[in-house]
Amino acid sequence: MKNLSWGLPPYTRKIGLPESRVLYTVLRSPHIDKKSREQFEIEIKKQFLIIKTERHELRKKFFRLKRRATWRT
Repeated sequence: MKNLSWGLPPYTRKIGLPESRVLYTVLRSPHIDKKSREQFEIEIKKQFLIIKTERHELRKKFFRLKRRATWRT
């Protein structure tokens, strides 16, 4: 039932891959007050999908996932 929200068949598995995080620290003021800093981070999350299905179904599902991913960016 988990996979229904993704529009994937119930016999699809998601495997989580290692996540990475990059932290950037920037000074708020260019002159003084080095203690005053601001931090930004970039998180990268990856997943691997194992889909067991017929070829034409797989193409439809892949197209939907691809279209959904382009809407986020």
